[in-house]
Amino acid sequence: MFGLAAVHRLAAAAAACMMLAGCSGWRPPAPPPPFSGDSAFALLEQQVAFGPRVPGTEGHARQLAWMVEYLRERADTVWLQPFEHVTWEGDSLRLTNVFAGFRPELEDRILLVAHWDTRPTADAESDLERRLQPIPGANDGASGTAVLLRLADVLSRHSAPIGVDILLTDGEDYATGDMYLGATYFATNKPREYQPLYGILLDMVGGRDARFPIEGNSRHFAPEIVDRVYGVAEQLGYGEMFPRVPGALVEDDHIPLNRAGIRTINIIDFDFGPNNRFWHTLEDDLHNVAPEPLEAVGSVLTALIYRGG
Repeated sequence: MFGLAAVHRLAAAAAACMMLAGCSGWRPPAPPPPFSGDSAFALLEQQVAFGPRVPGTEGHARQLAWMVEYLRERADTVWLQPFEHVTWEGDSLRLTNVFAGFRPELEDRILLVAHWDTRPTADAESDLERRLQPIPGANDGASGTAVLLRLADVLSRHSAPIGVDILLTDGEDYATGDMYLGATYFATNKPREYQPLYGILLDMVGGRDARFPIEGNSRHFAPEIVDRVYGVAEQLGYGEMFPRVPGALVEDDHIPLNRAGIRTINIIDFDFGPNNRFWHTLEDDLHNVAPEPLEAVGSVLTALIYRGG
């Protein structure tokens, strides 16, 4: 219980703060704009409606056109990075990374990444006929892309205090031996002067029971970025979804980016469904994803951005 002297000191301190605010024009930092999980989920649904987004398919072409139109209406700059890749089996793939920038005049920038393609085979299915079908990619492909597209809308309406770039990579999940193609191409062919402060990769962030333990390579390459992101998640009340416990080491798009000098972490759900049962199966569909994890991840990124990175 406070004594009388302590009460007087607290009152005097409060009055001094009020005088400082009134005389200097100081104001507490404004809260970040809200991030809508429902709006992000609608963008996820739109992607799934295109069908599988496997390179060379109609769904892939339709999604690319839709994303480019969506981003050009919102971003300050949008450029495409088309490239070709010959697979181990000799197939030639035409792939496209999509890069959107906000506040390009600012030198301090962060890079947000997700892959937009989907896997051509459901190789984790037990039934051979089902295994040969392409996955719907509601989580593995659409979820991270949905969060970043929704964030693009937020950035278009609310000027951020730091530059933000969104990189949507193609060819992340084609086949064993032909993966992380877009991130690898970007890392090798990015403008020489492009050097963001750090990067954050989103992969499989829409599962109904999603949790994001600390991915091992993220902790190795960029521990200070892990601490920053997970600290914001805890402050927003998402500590249970972002537990500070070690997760597996995952090969993903963040590896070529880190090798290129862009310190990048991976926010990823290691267990999509019971014992990761839905991963690379036909059950990676709308029934097994939800708006809530999209809102949590999007809110963490939004708070990070509007605090200045």
